[in-house]
Parts: sequence; structure tokens; C-alpha cells
Amino acid sequence: MAVLSVNADCDFKRLKELLQVTDGNLASHLKTLEEAEYISVTKTFIKRKPNTRYTITPLGKKAFQKHIEAIEKLIK
Repeated sequence: MAVLSVNADCDFKRLKELLQVTDGNLASHLKTLEEAEYISVTKTFIKRKPNTRYTITPLGKKAFQKHIEAIEKLIK
């Protein structure tokens, strides 16, 4: 969510590189976020290769902000 909150969107490959996780682990988390409507998914093709991009939704931004605020309270 942190990556998507500061970028307009991000593709699967880049998220995997940034987070250093396996394909299956990332896919599982992204599916959960999509089901919660915290992210939206766009699938396209680039030179016949599939490309999946993720964007944070307004609901996702709100939930992520609440999460950050809760962490800040714990730190204080």
C-alpha cells in the first residue's frame, strides 16, 4: 500500500522487485487488497506480453491513512 500511495500506479514486476517477495505471496496479498476494494487492477498487453497494473482506490487511501495514524499513536 505504501508503494501505491506515493505512485500513480505500479505493475506486478516492479512491486515484486521493491517488496522482494515471491510471485505467489505478492499475488495473494494483492488479491486480498482487491477484494477489499483497496486497489484496482488493470490488465493490458505490451508487445504481446501481459502487464498487470495496480492503483490505490480512494477507499484504500483512507484505510492506509488510518493504518499510518494507528502506528503513529503506538509510537507516541
